[in-house]
Amino acid sequence: MHGRKKYQMDMCHGSLFSQIFRFSLPLMGTNLISLLFYAADLIVLGQFASEEVRVAATAAVGACAALNVMLVVFFSGFGAGVTSIAARYVGAKDDKKVSRVVHTSIAFGIFGGFAVGIFGIFFSRTALSLMDTPEDVLDKATLYLQICCAGLPFSILYLIGASILRAVGDTKRPLLYITIAGVVNVLLNLFFVIVFKTDAAGVALATKLSNILSAVLVLRALRQSEGSIRLVFKKIRFHMQTLKEVLWIGLPAGFQGALYTISNIFIQSSVNSLGSMAMAGNAASQNLEGIASVSNGVYYQSAMSFTGQNLGGKKYKRIIRSILICLLYNTLFSLCICSLFLLFGRPLLGLYNPDPEVIRWGMERLVIMMSCSFLCGIMDTISGSLRGLGHSVKPTITTIMGACVFRIAWVLLVFPHFPTLRSLVISYPVSWILIGVINGLILVYVCHKMLKAARDERHIRQYARNHL
Repeated sequence: MHGRKKYQMDMCHGSLFSQIFRFSLPLMGTNLISLLFYAADLIVLGQFASEEVRVAATAAVGACAALNVMLVVFFSGFGAGVTSIAARYVGAKDDKKVSRVVHTSIAFGIFGGFAVGIFGIFFSRTALSLMDTPEDVLDKATLYLQICCAGLPFSILYLIGASILRAVGDTKRPLLYITIAGVVNVLLNLFFVIVFKTDAAGVALATKLSNILSAVLVLRALRQSEGSIRLVFKKIRFHMQTLKEVLWIGLPAGFQGALYTISNIFIQSSVNSLGSMAMAGNAASQNLEGIASVSNGVYYQSAMSFTGQNLGGKKYKRIIRSILICLLYNTLFSLCICSLFLLFGRPLLGLYNPDPEVIRWGMERLVIMMSCSFLCGIMDTISGSLRGLGHSVKPTITTIMGACVFRIAWVLLVFPHFPTLRSLVISYPVSWILIGVINGLILVYVCHKMLKAARDERHIRQYARNHL
């Protein structure tokens, strides 16, 4: 019991400022190291691959970025559903339903991961060709993506396992496991690229072997846990009612993420038309943006976990305070970190590829994205709050319209007249503002209804005590 309490957090009681801070810091480290997996691929290739393949190899990894994200993004949405529903039942102290969420989600991850991975292996080259990937990059990019697809089930199992742990407030063990895997990833990257000269394929293999390690560690943690989140392998199966509940939150989130990524694929296709130097610079900048804006995903998850547990515990005022604190923390972290990355942008881009032309292309994107990243953080925190409250369809619709439809229209209508990287990147902050404003109004409406229903319920109970 002591070990169980050591890692878990009661989000329904105590200081929210302190709890959210303690919950978010390990989660920030976990997300950061996950991003560094991809950064390690680019940096090792940029610094240690032979000069004749360096640009082509980094461009190949960059060309796969959007497709790589799309392969796992649905399961990221599913993980959001797992966190939201499990946290709600944890807050309501319903151990039986928490256990069903655990075993159903793991079953879904196993079957879904293998299905999507096999599909990705067979259609990697076709997808990259449709994205207008240059011929000098296509072979390396195809092999890189196929290796990533082969290891996809393990990436998904780690993602779902970490989502379960976050639902009970445990963000420390996922950080530990991803740190171990990250160190292994860097060592294997160097080994494959320097010793075996395998460039893009070598870093893909290193990353997937590290993903296997992180999946084994998180499943082992669940297996050894006490109480409702304990994983018993013979109990892994689908509980259809539980699956429906998780999918009600996770399916819209995953569908949103997939369409969101499709819009990024359109943008990546346009970047590809600018040549391999632009592709390499864009890839380096994208990775720096992910690292600099790591707080966005952290407070998306934090808002979802805290609103979910407090909804289950009927702590409605704590829900409002949780949302406001997450918005405050996210904005402060984003502004501070992105300012540093903007200040040191050129030397940071040089870590990925020292070529001055690649750095020039990277800075063209980085300046816009770092200046506006806090807008994305506000948008993500609002979206996580809505999902923690059980409203997943509404933010999905607004995000599809604001990010997907709007960005694709931008690529088709604006980019042909202004064919520059800058004109493509401007579409991001504009879409963040649109989505943030609309989802913010929805969140205010949802919270108003929730508080009104709580007041009505208290009035009914008070009347019953006084007159019955």
